[in-house]
Amino acid sequence: MKKAVYPGSFDPLTFGHLDIIKRAAKIFDELTVAVLDNKAKTPLFSVDERVNILKEAVKDIPNVKVESFNGLLIDYAKDKGFHTSIRGLRAITDFEYELQIAQTNAMLSKNQLDTMFLVTSVKYSYLSSSGVKEIAAFGGDISKCCPGFVADMVYEKYGIKRD
Repeated sequence: MKKAVYPGSFDPLTFGHLDIIKRAAKIFDELTVAVLDNKAKTPLFSVDERVNILKEAVKDIPNVKVESFNGLLIDYAKDKGFHTSIRGLRAITDFEYELQIAQTNAMLSKNQLDTMFLVTSVKYSYLSSSGVKEIAAFGGDISKCCPGFVADMVYEKYGIKRD
């Protein structure tokens, strides 16, 4: 069975993330979306909230499951038997950053964890979770950035009432 992990913060989940999830799910028999519990960051949503958001968003994709993890990806991957990590790329600047992480993970895992890059669809190339949060914080329209239920939850976090 071919399986892979798609790690990330997903704070919040965007259509760009969903694009990568759907495409990776077609390549692998099993895809685990792994939400990172990063103690160094202060996310908008808790780990449990992000896991539940993702579970709702992928409920119709049968070979996708959602979990959370903390610590190093290589340790999580080894524990779960993953040999492939999925990462999305929007622009060349993403590649430089992601390449460094991929090479570090390969070195730390003694080449037991490979990284597969999927280029985000052009229609989502402008999306980032931080951009979505900034737009929402100022009351802007994020309906083209994330599923409606996610947008509602983001606005609620900022105390913004939308029609």
